[in-house]
Amino acid sequence: MISQGWFRIGRRHVVLALALGALVLAACHGQAQDWKDADKLATLLNWKPGSVVAEIGAGDGGLTLAAAERVGPTGRVYTTELDPKKLAALETLAAKQKVQNITVVKGGEAATNLPRECCDSIFMRSVYHHLTQPAKEDASLFQSLKPGGLLAVIDSLPREGTKPPKGVPKNRGGHGMPKQLLVDELSAAGFQALTIPTYWHGEDYCVVFRKPPGRE
Repeated sequence: MISQGWFRIGRRHVVLALALGALVLAACHGQAQDWKDADKLATLLNWKPGSVVAEIGAGDGGLTLAAAERVGPTGRVYTTELDPKKLAALETLAAKQKVQNITVVKGGEAATNLPRECCDSIFMRSVYHHLTQPAKEDASLFQSLKPGGLLAVIDSLPREGTKPPKGVPKNRGGHGMPKQLLVDELSAAGFQALTIPTYWHGEDYCVVFRKPPGRE
């Protein structure tokens, strides 16, 4: 006969094992989505061995890693974050890389802090709707790209009944970014909207912009 005490301990172990399994599964799903998004971005942004690219607001760095694999050892991936803890995690991630082609940069509220005209392309995912000074950040993005360089912004439409994040312009209409407003703001910074893929993951959308050739 199994005592109630042993049953309670066993049940706790089962619950813990299920919770850990869920975390591992979520991490795997996140990595799988990073690789899928990187495949799409590689096509949209013309990534190839030797390309220099940047991710703005890289989070846990999964998409940065996927990009680094695609541009290869002769390429370079700049990856930025505002949060000190995330920044430290990215630095650890870059240090552990077998191929040292990731450069970690502390981002700013109103600037990428990337070198001027350093990148063939720049991308951000679920970041734009958090920008508190979008006009200044857009101008900085423009300066960070080489003439003819490409910018991909992945975001989602505002969700009904939500509020914009703290400090973000109120014209977003909720937590998210209206697609046309995104195009208008980046066009005002000098970008040309090139394409909007018909499908992205879940409720997300993607818009690809270009810095006109000859513009500095």
